Amino acid sequence: MLPGDFPSIIPTKPDRKDMVRFGILGITGLAGLALVVIMLLFVISAWLGRPLSMFGYDEGPDQPIVFPHTKHVQDVGLDCTFCHRNVTKGASATVPSVGLCMTCHTVVGDESAEIEKLRDYHAQGEPIDWVRVHRLPDHVRFNHQAHIQYFSEQNNILPAAVCATCHGDVGNMKKVRQVEPLKMGNCVDCHRDNSASTAVSYTHLTLPTILLV
Repeated sequence: MLPGDFPSIIPTKPDRKDMVRFGILGITGLAGLALVVIMLLFVISAWLGRPLSMFGYDEGPDQPIVFPHTKHVQDVGLDCTFCHRNVTKGASATVPSVGLCMTCHTVVGDESAEIEKLRDYHAQGEPIDWVRVHRLPDHVRFNHQAHIQYFSEQNNILPAAVCATCHGDVGNMKKVRQVEPLKMGNCVDCHRDNSASTAVSYTHLTLPTILLV
């Protein structure tokens, strides 16, 4: 054989085993790629502090009883403080009790299956296990009353308008969802923009508690 001469190689057709092997490798590769993409989406979502706006994941969680804020705010004319009565008085906004809901729905809503659920809770003396939408880290204590008072006095606006700063236009939401990341950077930026204190206070707990007041 002269230098440069090579035997002719005739490609062979892959047999059934080879086809199965290639198919398994391809499916495994696609599954691995999909897993990596899903993990990246979760990481990005966690970094942003809220679900990504795709596939309906930003629509908010399903609740035990469908509560359309659009109907109560736009049609009836209620504002945030009518139901969340502690928001101007204490640290927590609180959710309304079943008894407060029944103030109206004892006689209103006979044709609604959701109102019947509400009445069943009331008859059994059980609270409604609402799914929490907005959540801060455990080491952060957010005082609603202080923020409502500050912005109401500074900007001469109603508490409901202050609520929208963090919670968005809930009155136009059929299902409540988180619209702001609610990360520490957002809080600090808001304090700086409004010439409020950014000091950190520590309590005598196992872990430091950051007081945003």
